[in-house]
Amino acid sequence: MSCLTWTCFGRSKPSRFDSSSLVIASPVSEVIMALTSSVKVEHPFNHLIDTLKDGDRKYFNPQKLNDARYDKLPLSIRVLLEAAIRKCDGFYVKEEDVHNILDWSEQQNVAEVPFPPARVLLQDFTGIPAMVDLAAMRDAVTKHGVDPGLVNPVCPTDLIVDHSLQIDLNKCAIQNAPNPGGGDSQSQGPPSRPSPARPTPRRGSQCGGERGSCSKGGCSDTPGRPATAVQQIENTPLLCPFHLQPVSEPETALKNQELELIRNKERLQFFKWCSKAFKNVNVVPPDVGAVHQLNLEYLSQVVQESQGFIYPDSVVGTDSHTTMINGLGILGWGVGGIESEAVMLGQPISLTLPQVVGCRLVGSVNILATSIDIVLGITKHLRQAGIAGKFVEFFGPGMSQLSVPDRTTIANMCPEYNATVSFFPVDHVTLKHFKQTNFTEEKLELLEAYLKAVKLFRSYEDSSEDPQYSEVIEINLSSMVPHVSGPKRPQDRVAVSSMKEDFQSCLNEKVGFKGFHISKEKQESLVPFLHGGQEYELAHGSVVIAAVISCTNNCNPSVMLTAGLLAKKAVEAGLIVKPYIRTSLAPGSGMVTHYLNTSGVLPYLSQLGFEVIGYGCATCVGNTAPLPETVSEAIKEGDLVACGVLSGNRHFEGRLCDCVRANYLASPPLVVAYAIAGTVSINFEKEPLGVTSEGKEVYLRDVWPTREEVQQIEQDKVISSIFTELRARREKGNTFWNNLECPESVVFPWDPKSTYIRSPSFFNKLCKEVQPPQSIENAHALLFLGDKVTTDHISPAGSIARVSAAAKYLLSKRLTPREFNSYGARRGNDAVMTRGTFASIKLQNRLIGKPGPKTVHIPSGQTLDVFEAVERYQRDGIPLIILAGKQYGSGNSRDWAAKGPYLLGVRAVIAESFEKMHKNHLVGMGIAPLQFLPGQSADSLELCGKEKFTITLPEDLSPKQMLTVKVWHPIKCYLFITQISHPQLKCLTTIFVHGIVSSLTYIFPFFL
Repeated sequence: MSCLTWTCFGRSKPSRFDSSSLVIASPVSEVIMALTSSVKVEHPFNHLIDTLKDGDRKYFNPQKLNDARYDKLPLSIRVLLEAAIRKCDGFYVKEEDVHNILDWSEQQNVAEVPFPPARVLLQDFTGIPAMVDLAAMRDAVTKHGVDPGLVNPVCPTDLIVDHSLQIDLNKCAIQNAPNPGGGDSQSQGPPSRPSPARPTPRRGSQCGGERGSCSKGGCSDTPGRPATAVQQIENTPLLCPFHLQPVSEPETALKNQELELIRNKERLQFFKWCSKAFKNVNVVPPDVGAVHQLNLEYLSQVVQESQGFIYPDSVVGTDSHTTMINGLGILGWGVGGIESEAVMLGQPISLTLPQVVGCRLVGSVNILATSIDIVLGITKHLRQAGIAGKFVEFFGPGMSQLSVPDRTTIANMCPEYNATVSFFPVDHVTLKHFKQTNFTEEKLELLEAYLKAVKLFRSYEDSSEDPQYSEVIEINLSSMVPHVSGPKRPQDRVAVSSMKEDFQSCLNEKVGFKGFHISKEKQESLVPFLHGGQEYELAHGSVVIAAVISCTNNCNPSVMLTAGLLAKKAVEAGLIVKPYIRTSLAPGSGMVTHYLNTSGVLPYLSQLGFEVIGYGCATCVGNTAPLPETVSEAIKEGDLVACGVLSGNRHFEGRLCDCVRANYLASPPLVVAYAIAGTVSINFEKEPLGVTSEGKEVYLRDVWPTREEVQQIEQDKVISSIFTELRARREKGNTFWNNLECPESVVFPWDPKSTYIRSPSFFNKLCKEVQPPQSIENAHALLFLGDKVTTDHISPAGSIARVSAAAKYLLSKRLTPREFNSYGARRGNDAVMTRGTFASIKLQNRLIGKPGPKTVHIPSGQTLDVFEAVERYQRDGIPLIILAGKQYGSGNSRDWAAKGPYLLGVRAVIAESFEKMHKNHLVGMGIAPLQFLPGQSADSLELCGKEKFTITLPEDLSPKQMLTVKVWHPIKCYLFITQISHPQLKCLTTIFVHGIVSSLTYIFPFFL
């Protein structure tokens, strides 16, 4: 057996271990290795190293601990244990941590343990600030005489460019396409003749010069469109632009992609430079697919291999859908941008050893139920069980009923029921999936042999293998019936059979989580309007948006094929979708387009208006084109509760469109069904889906495909060749990305004229010695906020208002308002993001008493824009704090919600409570999160927000330390800095004093 050693650097703190030239773990940057001497130290778990039968691959085998507790650990906890053993270096990961994890049954919810994941996953909105910080770090080390090329992520990092897709165009008319399907009965395209039930030959012809349909781009019949553009579209091959798969409507995807490229060219050039300049960084170009989908299909390996050692794959990501990967038996969850940077630089995630809820599945899936029904059913059970912050691990005989796509769909929803992960251990179903997706036999044998060797493989028929769980919940799959969720919250589930009655009750109820309070006399309102020269009517419940999008369902072939087969049967029966309904299909990746096309159903979806508009996050994040003006005017005229139906996993009132108040989550086939019906106020069991031109009533049961039909096509069409081809296409990239020029330098050449990419100022205060905490003296409150201030309030991600400070900055750079883009797209420019901090029009600042990005400059008493007030405070050298109520920083993780206040000069936030991840971010930026004592608040202490505040920070800071805030009278507050900090006080203080971005997880003190 080889003896594994680690290398101890500098201050006698081990930071990496090796065996000869083998590098297994590296919790600090390679910069340290180049600048410090090393001492070989034997790895404390050398005796656990084992080899597989081939003798070439080594691994740490926890079974060699000969501890009976290992066999009773949940499999998700076994992954944590293996990572702690393998990465144990005595500094970030200690032997004590390993023993605490092994003693999970006693230490759960008590011990703080580190978790060093195998990979980091970034999407572009959160990835660009992280990569900008790394580029700026290279500048900083260059100034100190260090080779900038040594600055690289320690942890392998994948960056997926997918959040910039915006639906500028959809449903544009093109010439009738030749049949893309083939010759068999399932491949035949929809009828080429005009449907007798519709006045136009194709669903897509909607423009007619009408504003809102295609106002941002042209259609072949749009007035003023250049003839050359028409000719280009007419000559465009009917191919998916990035996977060369035939689609019926290529213009929409092509034009949206072209506009995306133009709008984001500068950011894309920076990403491409990152892919060339940094080691351990893999950038996937835009419009290849959504981050969670690509992670599932392309990046995940289940078992990682590095220089002869194998170990479980695991990942943390900055996208909320990262949890989808747990459906493959890969442990992973979402983290904030600042935490992801720390992991990239080698610091483990710190977490309280979680409780693990066992979810035992029994029974068989209902024939009409889809994965979304199972997802929402399990969501309801787990919400009621109260599993917030816990791991959920699935087991039981019902597991064989769920395919891998079903499992990943369920795992993807775990943020909605507040679990950290929903883990599906690898079993024979998982192996069958990998074989189908073109894993080689050698890799499958390796995967199975390793997982069985370390007991990470499950056979659910053998209950003796069941681990010990914190608690067990049993769910009967046969109880799952078709549901939708809405109209305002994903947890409000409605059986499809009860949809009509439920919607009527929503109209009657008072305004709230479900109610709209529409008077009885107005509930029967019908508003006529013209669209495309024809008259239609809208009523309460009318569907105006129907979107099959990438968030939850596109990864599941059975669900998408069900939608396609339903569309096929509906078209063949003579049913249509009304042309004013804004329909779209945004696949998670080209794989979806491929199997919809090869199965012959894509043309039928297109016939009903569900055209491929691009790949990535679109409607689900609110990036949808406006409704036709006549439709929005009719909604406003009748004060109608118009509806959107989408196949995502989130909806909020007004998220899809300001005038669409009711939004329902549904499976893709139900999205298609409701679009055909044109209303959600329908009982599918008793009322027809539609009526043909001959007067024949067609019911949902007449066009709903059987489970056997779907499974047969899935087996025949979703095969290994699809994954082989798509992987090859992704490796090749696309023409736009391949032709994009980028710098070749090691240090990024910042363009002083750039409005997207700027070197941030976080490293300006970098010093060689760790300084003691600086007390806050005579500070003023920049803002006095209430409860539930979200990260959206603190750092908006949407459009940039024309009267905002960020807009003034961009105007000064000679940009026009149409070139502003969004705050999310400009996260690489600290000047924009700083000015955008607290720029939300919904911000409620008690200093001024009305919503908006305004505050009172306390010394002068003037009401100013927040940024203008900050400029005055900074000129006068006055530090700032923020007063807040409960749940400060709730909502989506957003690193700029901490970076922005830091750059504004905010030194502390005093609140009644904090969202955990945001509190971590504040600590990471060196902002003190101070919490009022229980039962106390700004109001109970009679604070008005116009006082002066002095906060003394002692040199010996400790977790939850009591501090005194000097104001009119002393206020005692807690200082919470333990959740992100290393248990060692010196490292904790370093991170807090400098901020994790500037101190770079204790790296700089090693080499400065």
